[in-house]
Amino acid sequence: MDLRRIFSRSFGAPSSAKDHLLERFIRDEQGSYVLISALLMPVLVGTAGLGTEVGWWYYKHKNMQSVADSGAVSAATAASAGGDPRSEAKAVAANYGYTDGANDVTVTVNQPPKTGSQASNAQAIEVIVSQPQRRLLSALFGSDRVPITARSVALPNSGTGCVLALNTSASPAVNVSGGNQLNLIKCNLYSNSSASPSLNVAGSASVAANQVGVVGDVSGASSITATNGVKTHITPVADPYADVTPPTRPSCSNAKITVNANGKTNSLDPGCYMGSITVNAGAVLNLNPGIYYLDGASLSVAGNATITGSGVTLVFTGSGSDWGTASIGSNATVDLTGPTSGPTKGIVMYGDRNMPAGTNFNLTGGATQNFGGAIYLPKANLSFSGGNGTSTSCTKIIADTLTFSGTSNLQVNCTALGTATIGSQTAQLVE
Repeated sequence: MDLRRIFSRSFGAPSSAKDHLLERFIRDEQGSYVLISALLMPVLVGTAGLGTEVGWWYYKHKNMQSVADSGAVSAATAASAGGDPRSEAKAVAANYGYTDGANDVTVTVNQPPKTGSQASNAQAIEVIVSQPQRRLLSALFGSDRVPITARSVALPNSGTGCVLALNTSASPAVNVSGGNQLNLIKCNLYSNSSASPSLNVAGSASVAANQVGVVGDVSGASSITATNGVKTHITPVADPYADVTPPTRPSCSNAKITVNANGKTNSLDPGCYMGSITVNAGAVLNLNPGIYYLDGASLSVAGNATITGSGVTLVFTGSGSDWGTASIGSNATVDLTGPTSGPTKGIVMYGDRNMPAGTNFNLTGGATQNFGGAIYLPKANLSFSGGNGTSTSCTKIIADTLTFSGTSNLQVNCTALGTATIGSQTAQLVE
């Protein structure tokens, strides 16, 4: 069909004008852009919508990753303090709005992790948070929900400390020699001395611990068994009781107290004593709950003597050259537990920070010597042998310098006593 003839009949224009208009109409492409745009508009809108949906999925994953990270760190921190890592991780996730079992949320806690580089590490804790997302515009490409999952793995702090030497330069600040054995059950040994050695393990002596950390160097590392390794050149560990000061002492008694074997249990009340307290072999002394100030006085417990007390803090103080000290002989029976509340909470022995550095304390009762709580003697040169290391015991030792003699077994199940933490408890993300 001739378009020129149709155009001429329709518009009645002269032949030359008809030809000109027809050619312009045939060549005109402006309308095609409108048509193409109309055809592509659904695709453009869909692409923009899908991009928005993908952005939402990315946001959800990022949010869930933060939840997994927080859950893993909290779970590992709880584990290092003896808590339940699974309950802790799920509680943290719920606090962020991801409650396990609600709204298709799943919070999975694995110890050790099921996959990854830490799968063989029994201490590592894996937290997986997942929540499938419903499709919107992407439903054009599939009906199944989009799985969004975040995973994190954390390691607990290598444990809590139970031995800390505060001296920054002594060589060594911690000494284990001869045939002595130091067993720190699930807890750490720290030395703040920058000397070489900071810790000395000599002869046939041995040390077993969760971890050993020293600011300086170690001598006799081959005699140390540490689940989480021996670390040198660490940052000094803070004094956990640096801000604790007992109440002002009451008026004092100057009388000396000597307890002899008489076949009965003798008792003593809290207060201030300027005369020495001596418990002879075979004698039994029970300390009633409270704070005992030994002002320039010594506590002496002979071998085969017994001293007991619950809710007790012994404060060693004095002035000038006259300072309170303690000496406990081999095979003495000691069962002293610190208070669970009050200004000396968790402390069974407290040494005045003003006493001369290197003041001698000898707590060498052995296996029958058990202290429940913290022995805090920041200026003492402490010789220690004791502790039975049962799963319910709690003994922490903080002194200026330390010498372990005989066999010592320490355990830090201290939740009930509320002792201060030695070393950091913060867990670390590893995956």
